[in-house]
Amino acid sequence: MNNPAFPDATATWNKRFENEAYIFGREPNEFLREHAGLLTPGSRVLCVADGEGRNSVWLARQGLRVEAFDISPVGVEKARKLAAAAGVVVDFSVADCDRWTWPAEAFDAVAAIFVQFADPAMRERLFANIVRTLKPGGLLVLQGYTPKQLDYKTGGPPILSHLYTPELLRSSFAALQIAELREYEAELTEGTQHHGHSALIGMIARKP
Repeated sequence: MNNPAFPDATATWNKRFENEAYIFGREPNEFLREHAGLLTPGSRVLCVADGEGRNSVWLARQGLRVEAFDISPVGVEKARKLAAAAGVVVDFSVADCDRWTWPAEAFDAVAAIFVQFADPAMRERLFANIVRTLKPGGLLVLQGYTPKQLDYKTGGPPILSHLYTPELLRSSFAALQIAELREYEAELTEGTQHHGHSALIGMIARKP
């Protein structure tokens, strides 16, 4: 389903991804990299709205069985090229967050990195589906921007309702056991779109 703030999300992301350059870079998100040691090689991992594939391909390189989806066929095609260049296999799909299948209790881990195109209604559905698709004992690795990011303008949507607070994440993921919930600031160098001093939040949570 389309978001009122992004009335044609597929066209928007296709346009952003149409150049040969990887706009978020080819390296994984740093918060994800820092916590990858929590994932056991061979585990089944889902990357939500993974764009050009930087996170899913890196996780596959760590010996994980990775599935990923994105709304943009242009982005997914670039992700497939990135996986081929890295010599890894990722099961990529073209789908939005509402139309992906979300199998119940199927994944050992879910990575949701800067999935902030979602308005509050879509976000509620998305977060519920993330909880649903995790196996018991499954791990969620989530990173996003906080409202203070509106001051920095170094990435993310300039829409307050799309940004994350600790209270929002605690409420949305009340069914999970939160191991880490950290609001912090850091310099990001993730391509041209996440670049500069940034107001961030990271969460690690596990399904009981």
